[in-house]
Amino acid sequence: MNLISKIPKDFYKLFASKYMNYYQRFLTAVYEESGRSYSLLGLTERECRLIMNEQIAAETLDWSEEQFDEEGELLTRSNMASICLKHLEDWGWLRRDYDEVLDSYVVSFPEYSQLFVELFQRLYSEEDTRERESVLAVYSYLYTYSSDSEKNNDILKSALQASRSLLQMLSNMQEGMRGYFDELSRQRSFLGIQEVLVKEMNNNESRKYAILTTTDSFYRYKEAVKELIDRNLSENEVRKQELTGRRRELAELDSLPAEERIESRRLEHAIRLADEAMNIICLIEREFDAIERRYNKLIEQKTLFASRAAARIRYILMEGALEEDPTAVLVKLLNESGHSAEILEKLSDRMHLTEPFRTVTGQSLARRRNTEKAVFTPQAVARDAEQQEDLDEFVLKPLYTRQEIAEFRSKNERNGTFMVTEDTVRSAEDLEKLFFVWQDAVEIADDARKIEIGEDLQNRDGCCFSALTIHE
Repeated sequence: MNLISKIPKDFYKLFASKYMNYYQRFLTAVYEESGRSYSLLGLTERECRLIMNEQIAAETLDWSEEQFDEEGELLTRSNMASICLKHLEDWGWLRRDYDEVLDSYVVSFPEYSQLFVELFQRLYSEEDTRERESVLAVYSYLYTYSSDSEKNNDILKSALQASRSLLQMLSNMQEGMRGYFDELSRQRSFLGIQEVLVKEMNNNESRKYAILTTTDSFYRYKEAVKELIDRNLSENEVRKQELTGRRRELAELDSLPAEERIESRRLEHAIRLADEAMNIICLIEREFDAIERRYNKLIEQKTLFASRAAARIRYILMEGALEEDPTAVLVKLLNESGHSAEILEKLSDRMHLTEPFRTVTGQSLARRRNTEKAVFTPQAVARDAEQQEDLDEFVLKPLYTRQEIAEFRSKNERNGTFMVTEDTVRSAEDLEKLFFVWQDAVEIADDARKIEIGEDLQNRDGCCFSALTIHE
């Protein structure tokens, strides 16, 4: 029988109440105090009312007007805790039992109510560790199963659940990032972009992302998790073969005693558990591959979001947002309106200017930009027979010192011969240095130096270049 069938009909009245926030805080306070209580028998109704009164004193409820609850009862400072406690008991959020030892009624939480109260705790709490949604949790479960002598499959089921929770968390992060992309594209001012960036950095998903990339580093535990998956799979396979062999030996006997028949059943059960464990480990491996793809995509989205924000800021700083500038709107209104003098008079009265205003004219310091375009006048091309092209502007300008180029060359020399391999060029800077080495060799080529250009090469990053050998 599942828990949802045990929930009373009036259980959801709490969510329709205008005092819903107070009910939720009352429940979380009583739930936390019940865990810290020194009494092993539970909290009495009197203790619950005292806890609720502390919450009422901390809240800012306006008592200047009469307050009535949904049942029509008048709420005051003195009776609000008692009425709320009675409602929570009637609705099924709290269970009320009489204890003969304490000679009073004791309050407890039904199992279905505990799930909701723990959710309220997480909603009102600013610190959300999400230990179940972390790579470290998956690693811990797999390591515990590997070290467990009994090989309890419930540990693997917990690891599978943690993997699915982590995958869902990464998916939620991606959906939230898409929302911030749309919100960023609608901003037309620098302050608007700054507000979106601050919201994105301070939201709950970004905090989880920071934990995932620092203390719970994905790349730190990724290879370790894969090694544990392979190790557990191989160990289960070996254990299954051993159990199968022992069971086959018992099956070859014609008549089995009672003890050996029991041992045969135990071996069959152990073989089924080994098969179940291998299936769960395969599911964990599949989930973890999906987690790795989601994680890489999320990093890509974060980088793209930062680049778009930077591009948007550069555009606004260069082009400006004149359509939203109130000063530009005021100047346009003064230019087009026939009552500019009256508008300026009223503006000076509202701003309390210490000096009389002056209209900006063409003789003032600030002048309007001349937007007239120069008239295009075609000119004939002068032909000069002795004119030669200036090839200097096509020569690649040196970006590195001679010492840096010499270090690059000596790094790739073997017995006085400069040779280019696939590992020679690892970045764009190395490619440019290689060009300068070739340029210097060609300029000072002599009979004692031999230059050979071979086939095209390609490094790991997809950069193509030609093989070069310089013999001294």
